[in-house]
Amino acid sequence: MFSSTLAQHAQAANPKPPRSHAITIDDFFDIGQMQNVALSPDGKHAVWLESRWDKALDKAQSDLWLINTQDKQTQRLTFSHENESSPVWSHDSRFIYFMSSQQKEEAKAPFNGKNQVFRIALNNFAIQPITAEDLGVNAFQLSTDSKLLYFLGNKPSVDTDIWADMRASHAEPQYAHGKRDTNPLKVLSLSSFKQRTLIDDDKVVWEFNVNDNGSKIARITTSDNELIFLEGWSDIEVFDVKTASNTVLDDQLWRQNAPSPYGWLLGLDWHQDNQQLAFRIDFDGYPGKLFIANTQLSTPILEVKPVGKTTFQGGDIQWRPKSNEICYLGAQVARTKLLCSQINQGAVVNTRNVLAGDTVVGSYSFNASGKQVAFSHNGLNHFHDLFIADADHRRSQFKRLSNINPQVDSWLLPQISIVSWQAPDGSTVEGILELPYGYKVGNKKLPLVVQIHGGPTSATPYSLQHRSYGRTTFAANGWALLSPNYRGSTGYGDKFLTDLIGNEHQIEVADIMAGVDKLIADGIVDGDKMAVMGWSNGGYLTNALISTTNRFKAASSGAGVFDQRLQWMLEDTPGHVLNFMQGLPWEQPKAYDKASSLTYANNITTPTLIHIGENDHRVPVGHAQGLYRSLKHYLNIPVELIIYPDEGHSLSHYQHRKAKMEWDKKWFEYYVLQQEPI
Repeated sequence: MFSSTLAQHAQAANPKPPRSHAITIDDFFDIGQMQNVALSPDGKHAVWLESRWDKALDKAQSDLWLINTQDKQTQRLTFSHENESSPVWSHDSRFIYFMSSQQKEEAKAPFNGKNQVFRIALNNFAIQPITAEDLGVNAFQLSTDSKLLYFLGNKPSVDTDIWADMRASHAEPQYAHGKRDTNPLKVLSLSSFKQRTLIDDDKVVWEFNVNDNGSKIARITTSDNELIFLEGWSDIEVFDVKTASNTVLDDQLWRQNAPSPYGWLLGLDWHQDNQQLAFRIDFDGYPGKLFIANTQLSTPILEVKPVGKTTFQGGDIQWRPKSNEICYLGAQVARTKLLCSQINQGAVVNTRNVLAGDTVVGSYSFNASGKQVAFSHNGLNHFHDLFIADADHRRSQFKRLSNINPQVDSWLLPQISIVSWQAPDGSTVEGILELPYGYKVGNKKLPLVVQIHGGPTSATPYSLQHRSYGRTTFAANGWALLSPNYRGSTGYGDKFLTDLIGNEHQIEVADIMAGVDKLIADGIVDGDKMAVMGWSNGGYLTNALISTTNRFKAASSGAGVFDQRLQWMLEDTPGHVLNFMQGLPWEQPKAYDKASSLTYANNITTPTLIHIGENDHRVPVGHAQGLYRSLKHYLNIPVELIIYPDEGHSLSHYQHRKAKMEWDKKWFEYYVLQQEPI
């Protein structure tokens, strides 16, 4: 199953080779991605999940890696063919717990192909299964003394409404509702290995967190597994272990008094006082929020508001140990900062930026004293690597510990810069510009790829990116590449974010084209040689740009919405559409028309490549089919529709990722540069 064979990464201190390697598509599949950084309580070691593409397995594969924070020696801990996840240290730094789905021939738990909890002993790297659940484990948490393991199991449940018997009598058809998987919460003694069920109330549990003394358990719950319930009908419940009673937090602040009721709860963390519970809620199109509830007091829930133009990012919120600081990631003008807010007597008294400089932080972890923080950071000349810093001060300098992609040290890297311009309404917009290695402004004008981020409640970071959606490879082949952080992007203030509400297919299109015109005016880009591409909301905006302008010679539309009514009808999170359209289709018919590229499809003249996953529930395949039908059968525009089998909203197979990247390259070279495909 596993091996503890020593495997060393090249170290950051090694001499760097000269830059001579021209970046290729194949280089994408050799990049290690770092996630889930976890610093040991004693600060002497850290682990992370490292994901790499495996051609033979036709997928990306995640394994656990360990580093000594003093001498920087690294070691690979797992070698399975399944992805490991959720590494957690024991309180004494002796064990690393994690989840993995292993399968042996007898297919019995814990080796039944379902997620189970395992642990690695640090002294000899022996791996031991801890749980043996027939239906697997969804999530787990160690008690503060590492004597107990709390975990979410799985249990099929059936509705007991008046039609339950009819569904049971005719079980062959698939029904839209009536069955769901609920998540009982269990606790396992790590000395006797006896376990019991703490909570089994037929609820779907998306996340849970147990306080330090084990007296209270917070859960994010819904009545059904569908994401539509998470985004609008989720609750935070606090279970009192002693009385076995459950309290649902009043949701007025993040439902009735929020800009949208369609937000999804995420991120739970108890303060060491066992009373203060921090949690987040995110929205499509609106700024997310961070709250702290004191379960002992009847005072209102405290809202921690971001400073300046910061936008909360993700659900990784943590109380810094031995302090009253709640810490979180914040988007700031294409950077991702680690921020901590001091809470004193129910009020926020100070917010500090923990790390100095331009950081793009991915994950972070404190040691037991709270004085050290380990984190992954993506810079301009490296992908995510492990760094460590003093967590006690403002804007601390940090030290690099790992170099998991030493091959990058020899790459001819693109020149990455931030460019800004004025939108037609006078607003300042910016984006990330990549230019070929060694290019100087004033040289010949370059062909341009406009690469558009998804979300739209997201942003392209100011960092090195080698992505299947266009970053790095186009600059390596002599193109300029612009990734605009258009209206609706995070990290530029609340107004910049919410300006997009009710203005999709207009204001952000104008933002993007103003940036394109700025590059043309600056003499960098040849306005007659331009392509546009994007995935998800980037695909939607690709559709928008080619249906409202004929400026682009080629397009690659990936998983992009074509019709907003269809999107509301079919996607798994319809609150996204409701927020941006400001109502249901029968309430806002003109808004749905205005924001749909289908309305303007007769204007399209751009040869278009269409990518979509066969099982995409976020942007269902009907959008791609509708765009293809419009171009192929009615408008006579060059088009290719590529439907990737067994794929969802992203491409998880090696061969599919490579196919997409090669199709994009050849398509753009042919229609923009007039190069024959070979």
